[in-house]
Amino acid sequence: MAGVKVPLIAMHHAYVVTERIEGIQNMPNVRDHDASVYLRLQGDALSVGGYEQNPIFWEEVSDKFAFSLFDLDWDVFMQNIEGAINRVPILEQTGIKSTVCGPESFTADHKPLMGEAPEVRGYFLGCGFNSAGMMLGGGCGRELAHWIIHGRPEKDMYGYDIRRFHHSLTDNNRWIRERSHESYAKNYSVVFPFDEPLASRNMRRDPFHKALTEQGCVFQERHGWERPGWFNKDGAAPVKDYDYYGAYDTPKNANYKYNELLGKEYTFSFPPHHDVIKNECLTCRNGVAVFNMSYFGKFFLTGPDAKKAADWLFTADVNKKPGSTVYTCMLNKRGGSEADLTVSRLEPGAANLPLSPESDGDTYYLAIGGGVAEHNWNHISTVLQDQGFRCQLADHSEDMGMISIQGPKSRAVLQEVLDTDLSNEAFPFSTHKVVNAAGHQVRAMRLSFVGELGWELHIPKDSCMPVYNAVMAAGAKHGIINSGYRAIDSLSIEKGYRHWHADLRPDDTPLEAGLAFTCKLKSTIPFQGKIVCFTIDEKMPMFGLEAIFRNGVPVGHLRRSDYGFYIDKTIGYGYIRNPDGGRDSWVHLLFPPCPVNVYMLRQ
Repeated sequence: MAGVKVPLIAMHHAYVVTERIEGIQNMPNVRDHDASVYLRLQGDALSVGGYEQNPIFWEEVSDKFAFSLFDLDWDVFMQNIEGAINRVPILEQTGIKSTVCGPESFTADHKPLMGEAPEVRGYFLGCGFNSAGMMLGGGCGRELAHWIIHGRPEKDMYGYDIRRFHHSLTDNNRWIRERSHESYAKNYSVVFPFDEPLASRNMRRDPFHKALTEQGCVFQERHGWERPGWFNKDGAAPVKDYDYYGAYDTPKNANYKYNELLGKEYTFSFPPHHDVIKNECLTCRNGVAVFNMSYFGKFFLTGPDAKKAADWLFTADVNKKPGSTVYTCMLNKRGGSEADLTVSRLEPGAANLPLSPESDGDTYYLAIGGGVAEHNWNHISTVLQDQGFRCQLADHSEDMGMISIQGPKSRAVLQEVLDTDLSNEAFPFSTHKVVNAAGHQVRAMRLSFVGELGWELHIPKDSCMPVYNAVMAAGAKHGIINSGYRAIDSLSIEKGYRHWHADLRPDDTPLEAGLAFTCKLKSTIPFQGKIVCFTIDEKMPMFGLEAIFRNGVPVGHLRRSDYGFYIDKTIGYGYIRNPDGGRDSWVHLLFPPCPVNVYMLRQ
């Protein structure tokens, strides 16, 4: 009715209450992750419920159903009873006193839908609590009230923000149904650091997808996109259509190599292909590697007030001469970081889409991490509307691919492909220009997210494969390889580069995050950032969220961590709050407790 898309789906969800069980009164509540079942003390009885592999979708909603319940389907629920009996054998001789089976709404990632709807200003969502409403309701209600009154929540709520999903997915019935089913069925599964969904894959694919699949690419899913994770040495591992884990008479996928590779990562140690990712990283550091980053958001900002809007939106001064590219942040009203991105100033002129729009004034090209493109789009659109700027924001994310060629040999490779001088004098860092690559126009940017010499090529989609083939042919004698985002994560953390919504969030200011250089501040103003870099000498993995202790007192937690292959150490970044104000003291991480090397970051 209001035109708002709410991506949730209703399912039958149930629990039963047993008859009295002698001696049960002191039993703790239990969650059995293997059986996907819970047992909760209820007086002198137990309530038993769980998450089945074959939940019943509520297909037709009657207007007379209000506050009603369903009859329990024992054929579906019995798997919960069997799991409970395995854990508490006395239940096999215990009767059932009552059953409760009602509708519950579930979402694609088993997290609530909150915040201002992208489609209608002033329309806020607070729904899809996935049977956890009582647990989450108090805190979420408080944050939602703050969101409505002040425009943003007080705490970082991006994980629940409706804008975490791309608008092309939120009214796609296949995506909603498949992803909600998988999230439901895996609700009690142990969450491993590098797991990926099997449901609703291949929703958004770039022009390189087929070629990279054939070369062994193991893809990650982000924002609906298939982006390269790492490259398997043993051949192709394509993602198949979702099989609902064999439920609903759907044949389970046989010989599913991609799923087998995911299963090998179900560990909190280093995965079996740790050395494969190491090779991708070190080849980039010592030679040259190609990263497919096509999932990036690619927006143009134009219009009479484009310069005013850019001055207001971006922390850095992006009004350099045309041909410049600036790394910058965008902030909320409290000074928290809503985004980090690059902004390139373009020459005005006739349209050359998708590389440049028609413009007779200030024009900016925004390149944004693809996993947060929807969030960025809505933030910019909201600011433009609230400030009354006469601007147009155009999305060309689907119209261009993007490959990043990085490493000390990248110049030698690209000099054979591009028709322009790539020397430092002719093509300095943080600049861009439209050039020819193998007979195709591309926008080349001298940038790096891995801390090496390199260029990004932003390529019209029809030209992607010819340009990629030319790059790989020119790089063959230099040992060029494909690399993925697992390598990017490692390489970038070695260089201290931030990832938005990991070590840079809406409740962090750029100064706290060590990004004062992105702000329009006088360079003589001193400031000590609160983000700290840690390394550990013991060879062990960390994944983020590990606790940071100082003298036995918790002072923070890691936001982000990865293994740095070049320095051969595990690296972590976390924000600390020192209760004593001192510096020289023992600092360690849990779990397990281990001493760390601490590096305070100055602006």
